[in-house]
Amino acid sequence: MHDPIAPSFRTLDLNLLRVFDEVMAERSLTRAARNLSLTQPAVSNALRRLREALGDELVRRHGHGVEPTPRALVLWPSVREALRQLQMAIVPSTFEPQEASNTFILSMADATAAELMGKLARQLQTEAPNVSLRVVPLTTRDPRKLLTEGVADLALGYFPAVLTDLTGRAQAGEAVAFEHQRLYAGEYVCVMRQGHPLAEQPMTLDRYCAARHLLVSFSGRPYGFVDEALASIGRQRRIVLTVNQFFTAGQVVVNSDLLTVLPRHFVPTTGMSDQLVLRDLPLDVPPVHVEALWHRRLQHDSAHQWLRAQLLHVAKAAFASGAAA
Repeated sequence: MHDPIAPSFRTLDLNLLRVFDEVMAERSLTRAARNLSLTQPAVSNALRRLREALGDELVRRHGHGVEPTPRALVLWPSVREALRQLQMAIVPSTFEPQEASNTFILSMADATAAELMGKLARQLQTEAPNVSLRVVPLTTRDPRKLLTEGVADLALGYFPAVLTDLTGRAQAGEAVAFEHQRLYAGEYVCVMRQGHPLAEQPMTLDRYCAARHLLVSFSGRPYGFVDEALASIGRQRRIVLTVNQFFTAGQVVVNSDLLTVLPRHFVPTTGMSDQLVLRDLPLDVPPVHVEALWHRRLQHDSAHQWLRAQLLHVAKAAFASGAAA
């Protein structure tokens, strides 16, 4: 049977896919044009030709940039992967940090950024002065969609459900599209303000459950891993407020009688240590392992390999020197 798509593909200018990839990455025709050393009209014309070939609008104007259509979001990962593989086959890359001008996008919570980014920035200033980092907020405990769509090159955080799923798939013989590497182990503690009614009392499970709580929730869902641990022993706590940043949680707790849970190593970076009281949680919770997670298509990319090595070095150095104490 004749394939109606085949003629358009046979005559398709593959340069249009490079433009599409850059527009999707930047969500801006202006920035895409700059990155490609083209004029904005040239980028617009390339998009018009690709729209005609594919029969889809691909992107629409949105604010100061553009917003992709559902078809574009489905198409982009395949286009990006194909371009990457083609480039690696034709020009195998060797990453030279001193000459590189890559931009890496990392997704993480503010507590992780506070621990790692300052040290990583100092390291890059010396070893890769023209490399740039963009840190975007982590808004989910399952960042695989972000990584698949190329919105981020790496996600850093605590992803227990994701790792369990990946392990299960691998053991079942399924292809696994993601890789991960442990950066460090963290410990979560109960945090309250100095002068809190519970600050001078032993933190029992009953007192903990009877208190009013603030939860750091990336999604806004008022239920976290502490609540899972409480439910496993038939207990629950009352969450009256959720925020999506650990620093914000610290600010709220300093000015209220709410309790929250923060990474122990994060508290010194807030500048509020002298206003906060830390207590061990009155129940057993699983250890918190901060992982770097990435799409498998980047596994052998020399620039990505270099970035992962820098992150691991910074994390090991930070925690070996007692930064988490």
